[in-house]
Amino acid sequence: MSAVTLQSFAHGRGHALELADALGATFGEIGVHKFPDGESRVTVAAPAPTTILYSPLDRPNEKLVELALAVEALRRGGAARLVLVAPYLCYMRQDKVFHAGEAISQKAIGGWIGSLFDRIVTVDAHLHRVTDIRDVFPGRDAQNLTAAEAIAGFAREQGFSASALIAGPDAESIQWVSHIAGSLGAEAIAGEKTRLGDRDVRIAFPDARIKGRAVLVADDIVSSGGTVTVAVESLKRAGAADIVVAVTHALFDAEVEARIRAAGARAIWSSTSVPHPTNAISLASLLAGALHDEIEIENEKQK
Repeated sequence: MSAVTLQSFAHGRGHALELADALGATFGEIGVHKFPDGESRVTVAAPAPTTILYSPLDRPNEKLVELALAVEALRRGGAARLVLVAPYLCYMRQDKVFHAGEAISQKAIGGWIGSLFDRIVTVDAHLHRVTDIRDVFPGRDAQNLTAAEAIAGFAREQGFSASALIAGPDAESIQWVSHIAGSLGAEAIAGEKTRLGDRDVRIAFPDARIKGRAVLVADDIVSSGGTVTVAVESLKRAGAADIVVAVTHALFDAEVEARIRAAGARAIWSSTSVPHPTNAISLASLLAGALHDEIEIENEKQK
C-alpha cells in the first residue's frame, strides 16, 4: 500500500488527478450513491496511513455531509492522518453577528471541519476580520495559499507584461492585486467604489493612466459578478485597449459570464479551485508545493 493516497469525489476528479500526478501519489475515487430519499451512501478507496482528501467546497451543503461520511470510512479503514485540500473553502464570509439570531458560519463550519481533519489546505480563503486561517481551525495545521503567482505566471504566458495595468475593482483588493502586479513588474491600481443602492454601484478609475493600455482585472472571488462587471465597464469607458478578467474562485453562472464579456472583457481566466468553464490557471503546482512534505515524511517512515 502506498504511504500517501489522494482521494476525490467525482466533482473534483479532473483537478485531483492533476494534483496526484504532481505529487506522485496514488489516486482513488470516492463513490457516492443517492438514495430516493436524498441520503447518500459514500464508498472510499483503500486509505493509506496519510490520506489527502481533495474537495472544492462550492455549493457546499450536500458536499459537507458526504465529506463527513468519507472521513468516517477513511478513519475506520486505517487512515492515521487526514489532510483536506479544499481549494475553495465555504462559509468563510460571516465571522461575526450582523443581526440578532444569526449563526457565525465561519466558526460553526470551521470548527466542525477542524474536528475531522489533521490539516487543512485552501487557496485565497474569503476572510475579512480574521486574517490568519489558523484562527478558523484552532489547534489544527492550516494553510491559506494564494493564487496570485499562478495568475501572474499565466498572464505573462498570455502576453501581459510590465506595460499592463493590474486593476482591483475596489480598495479592498489592492494588496492582492499588488502581489500580481509585483510579479509582472507592472502597475497596480484600485477602483473607488461608491454604493448608491442595493444594486447600484459605481466604480471610478484614474482615467489618464488607462487609455490605450492592456488591463488585467483581478479578484479573488466572483459570484454575482456585479462589481467586476461595473469595473470592466468603467475601464472600457476610460479607454482601455484590452481587458481580461482573472479570478481565483469562479462561482458565477453562464448568465453572469455573458454580462462580464458584454461589458468589455475579452477573456475570463479562472483558477482550477472550482471546476468551471472558464478554468485556465492550474493550481496543481501551487498545491503540490504545499503538500510535498506529506510525501517526504511518509517516505522517511518507510525507510
